[in-house]
Amino acid sequence: VATIPGLALRTAEAIFRSPPAEPVQDLDTLPQPARYFDFQHLSLTRGCPGRCTFCGSPKFWNRRVRAHSANYFVEQIALLAGRGVSFFYVSDDTFTLNTDLVIDVCRKIIQRGLKITWQAISKVSAVNAGMLFWMRKAGCVQISYGIESGSPEIRRLFCKDIGSEQIRRAFELTTAHGIMARAYFIYGAPGENDETIAQTLELIRAIKPLSAIFYILDIFPGTALYEDYQKRTGATDDVWLERREDILYFETDPGLSQEQVLAFGRRLRTVYHRMLPAMARDIELDDIPQLRVEQADFLSRLGLTFSHGDYAGIQSDTHPVETARVLFHKALRLHPDHRAFWGLGLVHQAEKNWEAAVAILEQGLTHYPRSRELNICLGISLAALDRYKDALERLLPFEGSQEATPHIVRCRKALGMDS
Repeated sequence: VATIPGLALRTAEAIFRSPPAEPVQDLDTLPQPARYFDFQHLSLTRGCPGRCTFCGSPKFWNRRVRAHSANYFVEQIALLAGRGVSFFYVSDDTFTLNTDLVIDVCRKIIQRGLKITWQAISKVSAVNAGMLFWMRKAGCVQISYGIESGSPEIRRLFCKDIGSEQIRRAFELTTAHGIMARAYFIYGAPGENDETIAQTLELIRAIKPLSAIFYILDIFPGTALYEDYQKRTGATDDVWLERREDILYFETDPGLSQEQVLAFGRRLRTVYHRMLPAMARDIELDDIPQLRVEQADFLSRLGLTFSHGDYAGIQSDTHPVETARVLFHKALRLHPDHRAFWGLGLVHQAEKNWEAAVAILEQGLTHYPRSRELNICLGISLAALDRYKDALERLLPFEGSQEATPHIVRCRKALGMDS
C-alpha cells in the first residue's frame, strides 16, 4: 500500500497517507466512461485558475487546468445521446476558459447532428459574443455565473476579480443570445450589512438575471476561509470529528447573528422574485437571424416557467400568466415556435377562453400537424365548445393516453356513441 500514491486510510495503528499522485496530463488517455455508464453530468476540463476564498478548487487543483480534446468530449455526448440522454449538466468550474476549444466542441456537436440541450458554468470575464453564438447553436440553454455580491469590497474579500461592468456585459450578452443567465450570490460575508445587501439588489436590477441562487456563506476545509477561521479561533481539524458538513461563517463572526443573516436572505429572495416578472418582460435579444429559432425557444421555455412551472406562484404586481403571455407572443414574432403555440393555448384554456385557444392551436397545427400536445389541447378546447365530432378527430390518434382518454370518453357519450 505504501507504494501506491494518493491514498489516505486508517490502519490499526494510525492514519496513513501516501505521497500525492501525479495528475493525468493527457485526459484523453482515460477510458471513455460513456461506453459503460449512463449519466448527465459532464466535464470538459479539470481545475480552475481562480482564487475564490470560499472554494476548495484552488487548493485541490493547485489552480491548474487540464482539458479533454473536443473529439473525446463530443464522443462522450454522442454515446450517451445514442442511448436517449438528451439533457446534460456541464460541471466544469469554468467551462469557457478556452474560446477555441469551446467553439470546436460546439461545432462538432452541430456537425454530428446531436439534438441535445445543456447548461454550463462560467465566469463573466470568460465569455464573448462569438462563443455564445456557437454555444446557443449547439444547444446551451443556461449559463451560471458566480457573482456572489453587489459589493465590490465583499467581492475583493472573496478574491473574486470581476468588476460590475464585466458582470453587466456578460449578462447582457448571454441573454441577448437566447441563453438563460443564472446568478449565484452569497450572503452573510465578512462585513455584510444592510448597505451591502442593497448593493446586491442594485446589481440584480442592473443585470436582470432570469434565475438566481442565494447561499449563506459556508466555511469548508481546504479553502482560504477555513485557514482564516483556524487562525482567528485557534480551531484544529478536530472540528470535523463531530458530525457536521460545514461551518456557517456567521457562527464564527461576532459581528453577525443568525437572525440578521436569515433576514438578509429573506430580503434578497423576496425583492428578487418581486422584480423577476418585469425583468422577464423587458428581455432584449440581439437581432441575429441565425439564432431566431433558438431565441424563440428561449422565450417560450421561460414563458412556460411562468405559466406552469417554478415561477407560476410568484407574488408580484403582475400575474405570472401575463408575463408568460408576453413571452409567448415575443417568441412567435421571431419564429413559429411549437412551445409558444402550446403555451398560449394552455393560457387561454385556463381562462376558459375556448375560442381564442382554438384559434392559436389551429394556427400552431399548420406548422406542427402531428404535434401530440397541440392536437390534444385543441381537442379539449373543441369539446368545451360542444364541438365533439371535431374534438374526437383531434383526440382519437392519441387514444389510450392519460391526457386524451377521459376527453374521448366524454365526447363519445355526448355523441351517443359507446364509451
